[in-house]
Amino acid sequence: MRAGFGQFKQATPEYLLFAQQYGVTDILLNTPELPNYSGTWSQHDLVNLRRNVESYGMKLSALENVPTQFYDHIMLNGPKRDEQVDNMITTVRNIARAGIPIFGYNWMPSHVWRTPPKLIRGGAVATAFNYKIANEQALTHGRVYTDEEMWENLEYWIKIITPIAEEEGIRLGIHPCDPPVDQLGGIPQLFRSYENYRRYLDIYPSDNCAIEFCQGTISEMFDSEGDALYEFIAEMVQKKKVLYVHFRNVSAPNPEDFHEEFINTGHVDMYRAMKTYYDNGYDSFFIDDHVPQTHQDTQWGHRGRAFANGYIQAMIEAVTKQG
Repeated sequence: MRAGFGQFKQATPEYLLFAQQYGVTDILLNTPELPNYSGTWSQHDLVNLRRNVESYGMKLSALENVPTQFYDHIMLNGPKRDEQVDNMITTVRNIARAGIPIFGYNWMPSHVWRTPPKLIRGGAVATAFNYKIANEQALTHGRVYTDEEMWENLEYWIKIITPIAEEEGIRLGIHPCDPPVDQLGGIPQLFRSYENYRRYLDIYPSDNCAIEFCQGTISEMFDSEGDALYEFIAEMVQKKKVLYVHFRNVSAPNPEDFHEEFINTGHVDMYRAMKTYYDNGYDSFFIDDHVPQTHQDTQWGHRGRAFANGYIQAMIEAVTKQG
């Protein structure tokens, strides 16, 4: 198990030096700012990105997300679906051939939703969500879509892209819908339960089809007093379906009303979670995610991310040394 940094778009010397000095081994870039060649990324640019990270002694282990306009018609069965499928096949092949082993993406054409933020410990500012407020917003794509429409679109895509991933030796995974409520802006949030994740994994069973495991979002789906979260972690790790982990915490297991928390102050027992990954043979990396904004921090959150990453590294050491 390893510690990484992610959630930045540019592999600049400032970010990479920060990551190197804090002792991580893995880098994840989120929607990297690469040239757009008619809805594709080029292998040349992706190779240069990887080499840049490697020049700092770290590995570019994953890319997370392409611009939504690369595949929104795939998600919603729009008129450009077939064109976007061809372009995404090209991009996935190029990521793999550039030597980047993981591509994580989402099934949220309306993106991540939040409502007004909340003040937490010491006046730190955390993002929050209230479903009642969110439901007052207009439709995001002109009409209401059904669950089965979205499932049909997903199944069409998975049956095309998974064999490509197998050919190229790259692993693909989908982020849970954030927040994991029934719908937002008229769009069903398919990845809102572990049952739906199982359904997704059964569309085209393959080692190359897995989960971008955002623990914070997944923890909103479960009873905080029960064992379901930890059982789901164990199940997915045993099945080799966890590509990497967003190791973060939230206030409550209630997708309709929650806020982000510091990594050690939310409802999840983070030690128990980390030990569950370890005990079940997890062998990939963890990154911080959605850190609260603290006093005099940067917009990206250097102080908050340093704190979260130090906590992650300490947790890894704690469970691995105990054995």
